[in-house]
Amino acid sequence: MAAPAPTSLVELAYNTIRERITSGVYGPGYRLVLDELAREIGSSPVPVREAIRRLEAEGYVDFQRHVGARVVSFDEHEFDEAVQVVAVLEGYATALAAPHMRRTDLARARKVNERMLAALSDFDPVHFSALNREFHFVIYDRCPNANLRALLESQWSRLDTIRRSVFAFVPGRARTSVSEHTEILDLIQSDAPADLIEQLARTHKLHTAEALGHRSHK
Repeated sequence: MAAPAPTSLVELAYNTIRERITSGVYGPGYRLVLDELAREIGSSPVPVREAIRRLEAEGYVDFQRHVGARVVSFDEHEFDEAVQVVAVLEGYATALAAPHMRRTDLARARKVNERMLAALSDFDPVHFSALNREFHFVIYDRCPNANLRALLESQWSRLDTIRRSVFAFVPGRARTSVSEHTEILDLIQSDAPADLIEQLARTHKLHTAEALGHRSHK
């Protein structure tokens, strides 16, 4: 029986492959060749294989016998369904988090949103997506439901694999998204009713899928 791979090498392989998938370097359908990755990382194929198994469990990679490991492919329908799930979770989490947000949290979220606005002048979909995630997780961090936070983390990681292409296809949605962020923070700061906050946060997420759908049917 083969000895287990050193944890540090597994982490290195995992972080390297995951970053390349979420940044778009390895796009949907990209074939992950164990031997090539092992040579690049400077290890045997064992740590790479373990890293790929972990990525498969998290939904980033699909492994098929006689085919090997490939980055998971998404179609528009799958993306739309995933966004609908995130929209429901995000709306509820934002409403739960609202009464627990401090002035420092609101200030931090507004600062991130300002960086998103500034990023529009030299638009990089990957950088914008990272800021967008940071914005929402400032809010999620104040959600008192740990299970809900874990579900959101999992679902956002799933969407991250195609986030780059979404904003590249609908760059106009990025600017509107920044404006909607401001509206959400204004509602939270004004102690608006939870149902209004939940509705706006949910609709905000659905607008991205709608924008992509409109583009696809032009």
